[in-house]
Amino acid sequence: MKKKITIRRVLLGIAVIIIAAGLLLWRYLIPYAPEEKAETALLSSGGVSVEQNDNWISFEPSAILGAAVIFYPGALVKAEAYAPLAKKIAAAGHPFYIAKMPLNLAVIKSDAADDIIRVHPNLTFVLGGHSLGGVMASRYAADHAGQLEGVFFLASYPDEKGSLKDTTLSVLSVLGTEDKVVDQARYNEGRSYLPGNTVYYSVKGGNHAQFGSYGEQKGDGKAAITEEEQQIRTARAMLDWLGNLR
Repeated sequence: MKKKITIRRVLLGIAVIIIAAGLLLWRYLIPYAPEEKAETALLSSGGVSVEQNDNWISFEPSAILGAAVIFYPGALVKAEAYAPLAKKIAAAGHPFYIAKMPLNLAVIKSDAADDIIRVHPNLTFVLGGHSLGGVMASRYAADHAGQLEGVFFLASYPDEKGSLKDTTLSVLSVLGTEDKVVDQARYNEGRSYLPGNTVYYSVKGGNHAQFGSYGEQKGDGKAAITEEEQQIRTARAMLDWLGNLR
């Protein structure tokens, strides 16, 4: 009888540990949701047609004037949160595709660009992302440089696996001056993995979260400019860069 009670206690203890671990994982994986501004940007308007499928969100301009953009979201940020920035770029004639990631983590599906490129054989592409999304985008680009025209980083950087220094790709790196989320040491190290012609753009007063529209992010600095202004400046930098692709 005592042995049965001991076994029950052990099993109960294991069950409690599993439940606790599951709750902690669930809390960690709660994503940053898009705010109202992002939801509005998901509606077709201003010459940009917006459509969604299970794998990406498409922002198609009425007239294509340059390279298309594939975007990898930051960790635990829903793809929809980047709709305002995407729509600004698309309105200038660049189709924009935001990849939807499993569990909102680009590290799980770093090859998300494959299907987007395959489905649009007549387009040329640049690839990039925000935060962790940029890291994963650079890894894809390092292995598929021949399929891309350039790579861009928003509050992000490449690691050694995503080194682009020996490629001929055009590269843009954008960082807010009030960003307290990005690992500055890794960001500085990441510069050694970028080609010498990389364009660096500093968003004065911008922080980490305002590249998207999902509210405040834990540990981030306080922005000295509005979210709208940060995205306008970012879009301008991206469009200047896109306009100068080889």
